[in-house]
Amino acid sequence: MGRHGTIAGRKAAQDSKRAAVFTKYARAITVAAKAGGDPDYNISLKHAIDKAKSINMPNDNITRAIKRGTGELAGETYEPGSFEGYGAGGVAVIVDVLTDNKNRTTSAIKHIFDRFGGNLGVPGCVSYMFERKGIILIEKTEGMNEDDLMEVALEAGMEDMIAYDDSFEIRTATDDFDSVSDALKAAGYEFAEADIEYVPSIENSPESPSDIKSLTKMIDALEENDDVQNVYTNCAVELG
Repeated sequence: MGRHGTIAGRKAAQDSKRAAVFTKYARAITVAAKAGGDPDYNISLKHAIDKAKSINMPNDNITRAIKRGTGELAGETYEPGSFEGYGAGGVAVIVDVLTDNKNRTTSAIKHIFDRFGGNLGVPGCVSYMFERKGIILIEKTEGMNEDDLMEVALEAGMEDMIAYDDSFEIRTATDDFDSVSDALKAAGYEFAEADIEYVPSIENSPESPSDIKSLTKMIDALEENDDVQNVYTNCAVELG
């Protein structure tokens, strides 16, 4: 979602809507588990479980979500989808969803774009401005050595590392994400976040305060929708 905020800001945002985040992550686990309930043989399920554990989702919730995916428990059937468009100021936006009612979700997403001065487009209209990358976010802690972290990540296949005030962001090719994350875990590093994401290759810097305000409200409204899993933008200005 554009440039990342502080670790503290992300944690505060997650805490304020923890129940909703649990619901989203449970859906992701359920969908991934359709291809098999053993994360050792289902990499998508492994990623989904790792994300859920990063926000301290109870193991019982994770187990139930897996069983719904494998059919051991009854539940809704969710299908993945993606929407593309522009927000205020011409900022490119990609919205990933998991939905049990595509018509409902499409209507809701379009309404949010329209309400805040955006324009929902056709598939492919903005995705060419993004690349798929593995992103691993590690919180800075006392005594952490940047050179040691970089060495471990580089040996495992890291492409780049960005140092922020309170964290390090490690970027990988999608094929190298698991090897890098496994190496970092083996070296004792804990992740604030880790996932395959859309990273903008072309950024947009809206200058109008009203555009930034509208864009922030639109993204907040999208993220509050239960069907929305992730929202990505190419906004170079930190929002929120």
